[in-house]
Amino acid sequence: MKKLIIICLLTGLAIIDAAAKTKVLVFCKTAGFHHNSIAVGVPAIMKLGAENGFAVDSTTNAEKFTTANLKQYAAVIFLSTTGDVLNDAQQTAFEQYIKAGGGFVGVHAATDTEYDWAWYGKLVGAYFKSHPKQQEAVLHVVDRDFIATKHLPEDWKRWDEWYNYKWIADDLHVLIKIDEKSYTGGENGDNHPMAWYHSFDGGRAFYTELGHTDESYADPLYLKHLLGGIQYAIGKK
Repeated sequence: MKKLIIICLLTGLAIIDAAAKTKVLVFCKTAGFHHNSIAVGVPAIMKLGAENGFAVDSTTNAEKFTTANLKQYAAVIFLSTTGDVLNDAQQTAFEQYIKAGGGFVGVHAATDTEYDWAWYGKLVGAYFKSHPKQQEAVLHVVDRDFIATKHLPEDWKRWDEWYNYKWIADDLHVLIKIDEKSYTGGENGDNHPMAWYHSFDGGRAFYTELGHTDESYADPLYLKHLLGGIQYAIGKK
């Protein structure tokens, strides 16, 4: 009987330990424009974690980007970061993290970040150029088999702030494109991606342009889209 109790306790500890290892870091430092939606985005991601079996830490402190600290996270989420947010040593630690198999999620202004760090540009997949006024547009979901888009309608009409890009990587698996005929101010033509994923330098990267507005973080379709991206970055098949 005593042996059975010990086995049960050890099994319970193993389950707790395994669950504890599934943790993500939300990084929301801004060195340029600060999105007010970060304030609702962080608790929304924490709620997604609580409901879907992963823990969530959040920080604006770039000193958290050390090799030792990043090891505890299955994925790092850049939530509307802007500008130059990491120094050289912190960049090196993050590169090592991805090369060791870590996951990355970029949300909205993550493409308006680290313009002088070419490796990051390739990781996130594009660099921001400009945007017109916020307005409604039609998104074409071009891959509905992926975990972040399988729940979405083929044509998804929504209101947000729509980015134009000065540069887009050529190795992206595009999930969503925006129909430039459905709104004013688009500058990337027929091939204007809004969400994508790719394997990069040993890790997994997902990006969604959506998420400027506060309302996004109460929208079930958007939240499930974001959750799918996080699950991909964590490594869930």
